[in-house]
Amino acid sequence: MNRLHSQDEWIARAREVLPAGGFGNFESGIVIARGDGSRVWDENGNEYVDYLIGSGPMLLGHGHPEVMEAVLEQLPLGMTFFANNARGIELAEAIVDAVPCCEQVRFVASGGEADMYALRLARAYTGKTKILKFEGGYHGMSAEAQMSLAPTKQVNFPTAVPDSAGIPQGVADQMLIAPYNDLEAVASLMAEHDDIAALIVEPLQRIIPPQPGFLQGLRDLCTKHGVLLVFDEIVTGFRLAYGGAQERYRVTPDICTMGKIIGGGFPLAALGASAEIMSHFDKSVVGPDKWLMQLGTLSGNPVASAAGLKTMEVLRRDGQYDQLRALGQRLQDMMSGALTEAGVAHRICGDTTLFDIYFTDAECVDYRTAKHRDPKVNEAWNAALRQAGVFKSPGKLYPSLALTEADMELTEQAIARAVAAITA
Repeated sequence: MNRLHSQDEWIARAREVLPAGGFGNFESGIVIARGDGSRVWDENGNEYVDYLIGSGPMLLGHGHPEVMEAVLEQLPLGMTFFANNARGIELAEAIVDAVPCCEQVRFVASGGEADMYALRLARAYTGKTKILKFEGGYHGMSAEAQMSLAPTKQVNFPTAVPDSAGIPQGVADQMLIAPYNDLEAVASLMAEHDDIAALIVEPLQRIIPPQPGFLQGLRDLCTKHGVLLVFDEIVTGFRLAYGGAQERYRVTPDICTMGKIIGGGFPLAALGASAEIMSHFDKSVVGPDKWLMQLGTLSGNPVASAAGLKTMEVLRRDGQYDQLRALGQRLQDMMSGALTEAGVAHRICGDTTLFDIYFTDAECVDYRTAKHRDPKVNEAWNAALRQAGVFKSPGKLYPSLALTEADMELTEQAIARAVAAITA
């Protein structure tokens, strides 16, 4: 088949065979042709500095030579087996060595799967049924995760609002919703409900950082009430620090989920916990009544495991996280400096390894306060950045270790153009 070079033609073809013309992940008006290092190109040949990086996995950039070499070594040995393989076992060992809460792990193919199994595991271990999550927290696409992810109307806590059709009321009845960064609300709910199996939280909720003492407060409350604390580290794992958010914030959950970076750009995710909790995946230990069935065709895929292993090896080298944070800080300073000079109200929200801007003068502490004063300003900002060669999500910016001085200079020029666009 001849390759079509017109992006418009690809978009038209996508509309014929894909609902809403896309994969459901990102806007369908751009079709990426290739990536190399810190850059991507669309099907019209337009070049961008990539701050989307596949929504986080490509921390080393596209086509990192050592990762490519590891993948090419594995490919002729086999692409998948549906059986134990050495690369998957090595990756499990590396994760257990790195992540404080993990004594054992189970592999799946996506972060959403990992979160789903983590909640099921918590229910199996505790014998309780309810799940407490935070409004605006993203935990994949399961029915539980689709509760109060992005509600368009405000309701009284702890009522759960489904964000998708097709979810029965019975799911909402098992969910409790609290505002992020509000320990008093969590304490009240745990005191009132004695049937909570788990509290699941993104330690850095989307880009909203935890306030001092919040995560430790959750740890203390969960311990007091016999609730399992689940850290969703799909995004933060191996990004905020090598040991993830639990290393960065010095708070250890009972269960954590990981994805993105551990697959080195290939589909792979995992959940991990103590051997005692993870024993529910072993029927010979817990018996058929407490056994949690889990299998997946591509779980522990050797190609993904090889890519993840090499990515993690690179990240263990001296200075990698210092470099990542220095790049992130420089980007934050560029944006905030230019906007401040132009008199534009804004807040940098997040961590230096993952952040974005809210165009507001209000403090952003939870889903209801982390808002743009005028969403159209953010739309204009992102459109101007794209036009100037910066590719990013509308609500996140992921620095990568592949960024070069030329990338930073181009980004600074793009920021100047974006500031001009929103102040014209």
